[in-house]
Amino acid sequence: MSFEPTKTSLLLISENVRQILSGLPPGVQLIAAAKSRTPEEVNEAVSAGIRIIGHNYLQEAHAMIGQIDPSVEVHFIGHLQTKKIRKAVEICNMIQTVDSMKTAEAIDAASGQIGKIMPVLIEVNSGEEPQKHGVFPGEIEQLVRNMTELQHVRILGLMTMGLFSENPEDSRFCFNVTKQCFDQLKSLNLSNTDFKWLSMGMSGSYKIAIEEGANMVRIGTGIFGSRDYSSV
Repeated sequence: MSFEPTKTSLLLISENVRQILSGLPPGVQLIAAAKSRTPEEVNEAVSAGIRIIGHNYLQEAHAMIGQIDPSVEVHFIGHLQTKKIRKAVEICNMIQTVDSMKTAEAIDAASGQIGKIMPVLIEVNSGEEPQKHGVFPGEIEQLVRNMTELQHVRILGLMTMGLFSENPEDSRFCFNVTKQCFDQLKSLNLSNTDFKWLSMGMSGSYKIAIEEGANMVRIGTGIFGSRDYSSV
């Protein structure tokens, strides 16, 4: 069933964006997580001040090309399949979910073919949950050191999801662990890295993530609202 945003729902998106932006500390970047959203909804968020759109699915990102202000950055924030890396490199300004040398090498190869240096974040499995993607904290440094040899990938920081929990406080330790990894890696001053972005926190947990050092937050429901298909 298709979803057509109403004038009221679009106005709510604008108001949500303005409220969130007004409450963010200086230097914290807001990413609008646009999973399952329409171009109309995303454009409303952009008109209210969003400058970065986060996509979980490349087909959705690709479908919005030409419909969204081209000055807005596109970040990939979902799990990246190897077969889709070439397309991600072509249409994204940053890939936030690198979690293996295999993925990094594929990004490097695809970027080299089009003469691009791809900014990436390393995804940290900060809760060390076996069902989740991401690198365990104890394995990040070796991955980063290996990736510094790549010519068309530049590491700009870390990203983590936190725990899936109704209580945002449950993710605080995940954010703290990731911040410790971030600081340690930054202190190494490794070549081909510039640890400037710490992407942590979503709609329910972003305020706690900011308290723990996040300077990039990914918010979907808090901007666009929940999608109630039963009422469509």
